[in-house]
Amino acid sequence: MSMSLSLNQSDLAEYLARLLTNHIPDQSGAQPHNIIDLERTLERVEHSFSRIRSKYYAADGHIKFNHLNADHMASFLWFYSNEIWKTHDDDAWPSRLSYLNKILHGIDLFYFVPMPSIFALVHPVGTVVGRGTFGDYLVLYQQCNVGSSHGHYPSFGEGVVLYAGSTVLGDTQLGDNVVVGAGSMLINEKVPDGTLVTGRYPQVNHSSLGLSVRERFFN
Repeated sequence: MSMSLSLNQSDLAEYLARLLTNHIPDQSGAQPHNIIDLERTLERVEHSFSRIRSKYYAADGHIKFNHLNADHMASFLWFYSNEIWKTHDDDAWPSRLSYLNKILHGIDLFYFVPMPSIFALVHPVGTVVGRGTFGDYLVLYQQCNVGSSHGHYPSFGEGVVLYAGSTVLGDTQLGDNVVVGAGSMLINEKVPDGTLVTGRYPQVNHSSLGLSVRERFFN
């Protein structure tokens, strides 16, 4: 692993154990599964972080993970909960980790939500991400909401940004390279590739997007 860690793996595991003990004191034992799960998780984190274009994700030519960066930790906790769930068919520890993420960072992002392999959370306080289909190069800001309407869930293409306070519900289909403007609400909306979409259902506006999402946010 070439990613620089603010805490080595054993210290990170101990730090996480203390967080769980302090915030969810249900006497279940503090260590989720084993160090192999943590190693696999950090590999997934590195893969995602290595694509994010931001000074907070790289230093001196190295990808970095900082346990004191809330955006880093919010992503890490989803990756860890998802890794344990997929590997061990375990709901208990992933539920604790998802709950811890909500306590620490104010994000509702359960372990079973099929997030892509490459995504960025940008101070995501108040963001709720439900089930859906998500492409890589996803960016979520604060107070975003992704969820169902009448049993239908949204689908996201590759390279989608949800700016602060935006909502995407129901059978909304976002193409590749789409930006949803701050405060917008989409319900059962079809959005083609390369679009900036603004407004609130049912009055939604589409306009051509300039610089692509990947060029703005990712390597």
